[in-house]
Amino acid sequence: MNKQLFSVFLIVFIDLLGFSLILPLLPYYADTFGSNELVTGLLVASYAAMQFIGAPLLGRLSDRFGRRPILLISIFGTFLGFLLLGFAKALWMLFASRILDGFTGGNLSVAQAYIADVTDEKNRSKGLGLVGAAFGLGFIIGPVTGGFLSQWGYAAPAFVAAGLAFINLLLVAFWLPESLTPEKRAAMPQKRPPVTLDALLQALQRPFTGSLLITRFFFGLAFAIFQTIFALYALKKFQLEARDTGLVLTYVGVLSVFVQASLIGRLTQRFREDVLIAIAVVMMSLSLLGWAFVPSVFWLIVILTPTAISGGILNTVLSSTLTKAVQPQEIGGILGLAAAIESLTRVIAPTLGGALLGGLGTWAPGLFGGLLLAFLSVYVWRVIYGHPIAVEIRARSAAATASAGH
Repeated sequence: MNKQLFSVFLIVFIDLLGFSLILPLLPYYADTFGSNELVTGLLVASYAAMQFIGAPLLGRLSDRFGRRPILLISIFGTFLGFLLLGFAKALWMLFASRILDGFTGGNLSVAQAYIADVTDEKNRSKGLGLVGAAFGLGFIIGPVTGGFLSQWGYAAPAFVAAGLAFINLLLVAFWLPESLTPEKRAAMPQKRPPVTLDALLQALQRPFTGSLLITRFFFGLAFAIFQTIFALYALKKFQLEARDTGLVLTYVGVLSVFVQASLIGRLTQRFREDVLIAIAVVMMSLSLLGWAFVPSVFWLIVILTPTAISGGILNTVLSSTLTKAVQPQEIGGILGLAAAIESLTRVIAPTLGGALLGGLGTWAPGLFGGLLLAFLSVYVWRVIYGHPIAVEIRARSAAATASAGH
């Protein structure tokens, strides 16, 4: 792993570690200020809602002004948001902190764009897989650490998260070089895409790019329902305690990290990315249907194995294919739009998953997600698999490999 890849890996890991320190504790923190269930739900959703607005804007700004300055601005916003959270004396301060952090916290797309800048098409999936692995590791370690720190009060994890954000700020300021070098900028068209909502949404109207973003939305919605509702599902169906539920989710997270860190590079060397997307959507559909009707905890762990594998593949390969399907001066914007779509699914999923679980039963979220992805798999096989752009991407990668061999 070269210095640039390691730097971005470390930045994303620390960023997500700080974020996941706080996330499980927010409802308890809000409760100390007299928040009810509705207000707490709005507080949790406010981050994703603001990320929905901020992520594509940050991505497109990074296309224009460079990755490094936008990373500095976004991480500084995260730092201020966590400080505000730690010093909060009223409920409105909690909202202000999450809104600020949400708007500036859509920097994962900027980190992914950085990876796209410093890798060729042959190695891009492997590089983006490392970012996904850093993301997953942060989510695995953060909640446990946040729970430990909360014994000194809910402000303590917020201040630790602020400290982590400050470390990130120093890493970017003193260790991370700009990836959009003058040579790369000179090779790009002089006319850059405008920083407007309309310009970003035009990407949805492109046949191949739009299909990838539509896939991102429906896969993201099904997976987010699984993530947000799983703890309540495990309690209602199997009477699992919080510790046991945490162990199951940790297993899923670790397996997904392994796929993104170790397997993605090998898989994309052997198979076209559109083939991997199509197979992973089918695998996810079947595993969610299995989740709906699983009879025991043992079989639950078995059926969640393909869930983790297919999730790791889709998270990485969809982003990789998007970066190869657009012009270099559009990469940040398109990844930002993909991040915004994912944020939208996290706004919708808790309410939808809760309604399915509470209104119909423990089988309903899995059945809904499985059927949703079954329809998506038909769409993917018809529209994405074998698309001329996907074939062209593979041909470019093969040509680059052959050139490197000589």
